[in-house]
Amino acid sequence: MAILIVTESYFGNTLMIARSIAAGLARVAGAESVTVVGPDRAAAGTPADLKLLVVGAPTHGFSMPRQQSRRQAVEKGAVAGEEPGAGVREWIERIALRPDLRVVSFDTSVKMRFQPGTASKAIFRALRKRGFRYSERGPSFYVTGTEGPLVDGEVERAERWGAQLGRSLKQKTV
Repeated sequence: MAILIVTESYFGNTLMIARSIAAGLARVAGAESVTVVGPDRAAAGTPADLKLLVVGAPTHGFSMPRQQSRRQAVEKGAVAGEEPGAGVREWIERIALRPDLRVVSFDTSVKMRFQPGTASKAIFRALRKRGFRYSERGPSFYVTGTEGPLVDGEVERAERWGAQLGRSLKQKTV
């Protein structure tokens, strides 16, 4: 059973959350079955044994990062991906459609009283629009500001959520 986590990260916070989700999933599903990659390294095809796809990104302007917001992040000292302009948004457009594949989104964002949108919500909508019928909107994990760091306890919460995903996956395959 293969599990793939595709994540876009600039200041390291979203990547840290992705790795924590992977640790939780690995505890339940087995470490050899979980892979974390950036969208610039993720293949457009999906392996036949892929049972779960988790897609995450930082919230930029109440949505997924765009080329302009990526440039702004790099200007603030963020690390750019290997292919500038190739993020989760673009990867979703080129991924091979597997309508039966379970896909779950997540994001990192600054906690606000009223948040009109998040990357997780935008990822979920983009995947549904592409035809992934079993898409689910996952949680937001909170950072203290644009550059982070993560709010205390978020790494542990991400790992617990990953384990919960793993358990639900096992229940659906039994």
